[in-house]
Amino acid sequence: MKQDKFGEICKDIKSLKIQGAENIARAALRALLLRHDQESVRKLISLRPTEPCLRNCIKHALSFPEVKDGVSKTLKIMDDSRKKIRVMGSRLIKNDSIVFTHCHSSTVISILLEAKRQGKRFQVYNTETRPNFQGRKTALELIKAGIPVTMFIDSAASSALRHADLFLFGVDAITTRSIINKVGNKTMAEIAQRYDTPSYACSFSWKFDSKTALGDMERLEKRDEKEVWFEKPKNLKIDNVVFDEIPFSLVTGIISELGVLEPAMFTNELQRHYPKVFNI
Repeated sequence: MKQDKFGEICKDIKSLKIQGAENIARAALRALLLRHDQESVRKLISLRPTEPCLRNCIKHALSFPEVKDGVSKTLKIMDDSRKKIRVMGSRLIKNDSIVFTHCHSSTVISILLEAKRQGKRFQVYNTETRPNFQGRKTALELIKAGIPVTMFIDSAASSALRHADLFLFGVDAITTRSIINKVGNKTMAEIAQRYDTPSYACSFSWKFDSKTALGDMERLEKRDEKEVWFEKPKNLKIDNVVFDEIPFSLVTGIISELGVLEPAMFTNELQRHYPKVFNI
């Protein structure tokens, strides 16, 4: 039974049934409670290569003598961090403002819900986010919370950003020079900069990939062509790249449990707060 449940979690992470970097990490920690031999750990880490949060959380959990204790302490850090992030992020949302977002980010959602809880009046512009339409998940969650939402097709993002006051986006990985997130976000950050719309990456700090400090490049995952065109024409090649690398020059700040920081200051604060996890 445990083997079946472990395999089910792995399948859900791999197939995108479980989405969002933190949700993926939490699911991996649940799987870790079921199986934590070396082969199982390698399998979990391999499921989504552009997810350092998954790797960092597993590493932290396994650093304790008892895996159950390690998982519990890791989840506590994640829960406490989310509370801080949503409060700090909500401070950037003003009454009668328009917030733009792309794809689906549980961290961005939590910030928007916190702003709503505080009684702020605002609306959200979001994209459908092809090819898997993660933007629909965002829209449904916000509508359920009573937040006004207008959805745009991805190629109409420029029209949306022209009217937006703030661009909030999620994070799958943070490197020493860039943010990695859903493909399309780089283009949107470039458009936002053109319109002087501040762009903030919203993230639990453990999405930082310390290997990039040694010169390693973050691997940008590609997915099956069938996600884009199930029965594509013969001899047509489809490049279904999942992520964009957004340079720090396009990012106004990183909202994390460490504060709202300029990207250049982020790694210093990260190492100061978590010296046992990150040796940068």
